[in-house]
Amino acid sequence: MSGLHEGLKAHLATGVTTTCRCWAVTRSDGVTLGFTDHDCGLAFEGITFKADTGLSSLALQQSTGLSVDNTEALGALSDAAIREADIEAGRYDGAEVRAWLVNWADVRARQLQFRGSIGELRRAGGAFEAELRGLTDVLNRPVGRVYQKPCTAVLGDVACGFDVTTPGYFAEGVVEEVEERRVFRFAELAGFAPAWFRHGVLRIESGDAQGLSGAIKSDVQESDARVIELWEPLRAPTRPGDALRLTAGCDKRGESCRFKFNNYLNFQGFPDIPGDDWTISDPARAGRLDGGSRR
Repeated sequence: MSGLHEGLKAHLATGVTTTCRCWAVTRSDGVTLGFTDHDCGLAFEGITFKADTGLSSLALQQSTGLSVDNTEALGALSDAAIREADIEAGRYDGAEVRAWLVNWADVRARQLQFRGSIGELRRAGGAFEAELRGLTDVLNRPVGRVYQKPCTAVLGDVACGFDVTTPGYFAEGVVEEVEERRVFRFAELAGFAPAWFRHGVLRIESGDAQGLSGAIKSDVQESDARVIELWEPLRAPTRPGDALRLTAGCDKRGESCRFKFNNYLNFQGFPDIPGDDWTISDPARAGRLDGGSRR
């Protein structure tokens, strides 16, 4: 990065250096871990950089313009640092990474060389290899407004504006029965109609899977139980007694936005947009011209 720290610049100019690399990894759940390839721990910016993690990095590729800076980090899996269970649970997916060149004799002389996120993460044989992608990587992602009949917002986001903590739109409890980390059974969910949580979110609030969530595929009432099924299994063990939270589901239809959430003013879909059949059809004197199929 430009603007080399003057203290570090003067130190490098001596020809006899005491430098090392330090990395800070901030996971999506807010946990920040520090690592260094020095043989002793270091501390700055409120982060302790541990030296006993076996973490090292490959050459950093940087360029001008919009090319993506990239490098890789290698390290050993251990309970004291990066655990395989946390990788399996997805806690490091997209985690923010910062890397410094540091004078370990005077950590005030340091230079931030890389800032980005973790891309592909591979593990085998008690070790891991993480691809680190620079900030310009996000420019490769397609963005923009999608014009379609269903709503494009996510329930509770800025575009939607609905408060998901509104009473009646969430339920808190504990795991009673769970199958394959995907099917949850409850004795009852009083006050919530069947299918109320379909298309919603189940989030685990305690236990090994704390912070993980899954999209709800179905919400049905069986003879003696309420059954919540997720589209995909959670990526960490879930056990009876773990706290959880259910958020009401939105199927993206205008009717649901209006009658279920009373939020139609913020509906982000285009229910009246003409379909392809309508745009290529000949004029007609009769029939419904509502954008649907003309068959």
